[in-house]
Amino acid sequence: MTGPGNAMERLMASLGGGKVRSLPPVERWNPPFCGDLDMRIAADGTWFYMGTPIGRPALVKLFSSVLKREGEDYFLVTPVEKVGISVEDAPFQAVEMQVEGEGDDRAIAFRTQVDDLVSVGPDHALRFARAAQDGLTPYVHVRRGLWARLTRALTYDLLALGEIREAEGVAMFGIAAAGEFFPAVPASEIEGL
Repeated sequence: MTGPGNAMERLMASLGGGKVRSLPPVERWNPPFCGDLDMRIAADGTWFYMGTPIGRPALVKLFSSVLKREGEDYFLVTPVEKVGISVEDAPFQAVEMQVEGEGDDRAIAFRTQVDDLVSVGPDHALRFARAAQDGLTPYVHVRRGLWARLTRALTYDLLALGEIREAEGVAMFGIAAAGEFFPAVPASEIEGL
């Protein structure tokens, strides 16, 4: 039997070998604020400490597992302390995409640079931002208000799946996946991109 659920399971397995990493329950932790740390996540997903890129992927994965967003601010938290960090755009970058099917039955899955696996749908929506120089920038929701910006190559691959549909009475260009339509821009603006 094939269906969206089975397709998504196959896609997720192809991205991460079927492994989904468990994460600490940072949403339940409310420790005291201990100040800001000289840590920054660049727009390309590179993590920096004191101006130097963190070169150990395992360390970046550890930090990303305790990342928490409160409003527009980002923190690294443990059960006993919370420190502020700077995020230039989105804390994660989607670096791999798998697609199966078409239209509303399409399944789309992403892997981030820290090996988070997400499948587009109600819990992992797509959103799009317009930037003067970058054109249209897509993001996928990863977890707890944390988003991943798609790499430029994945942006082109994702937008190639786009179609025009009516959304709230307006012809919109967007992406269909998991039974939903994620509008990006009015169809009349596609030529400007």
